[in-house]
Amino acid sequence: MARNKKGFTLIELLIVVVIIGILAAIAIPKFANTKEKAYIASMKSDLRNLITAQEAYFSDNNSSYAASTTAMGTAYRSSTGVTVTIGGVTATGWAATATHGSTTKTCTLTLGNGATNEGEPICQ
Repeated sequence: MARNKKGFTLIELLIVVVIIGILAAIAIPKFANTKEKAYIASMKSDLRNLITAQEAYFSDNNSSYAASTTAMGTAYRSSTGVTVTIGGVTATGWAATATHGSTTKTCTLTLGNGATNEGEPICQ
């Protein structure tokens, strides 16, 4: 009587598990880098939106900039997890910093006051 053997051997199953482990080890760091890029993009977007809100405030309030996001009186809100802080407000410009709770990087923006990259968020 001939026996009909069906199924995988233990060695074949172990090889498949090792291959899946190698693929996971390659993919997981790439996902972590992608998440940080998303946080940075969110901070940059919030700083660009702040420019628009500050210009609206400037035109409505006798050519002066808001000293904080709460003083604007507009519906400016940063994205979830992003904290935007305005500082260095003068009659000719202002600066702002954005941070996110899930990354150590910060983004800054300077408008006026002799800025070299005026209006462009710089992240470090």
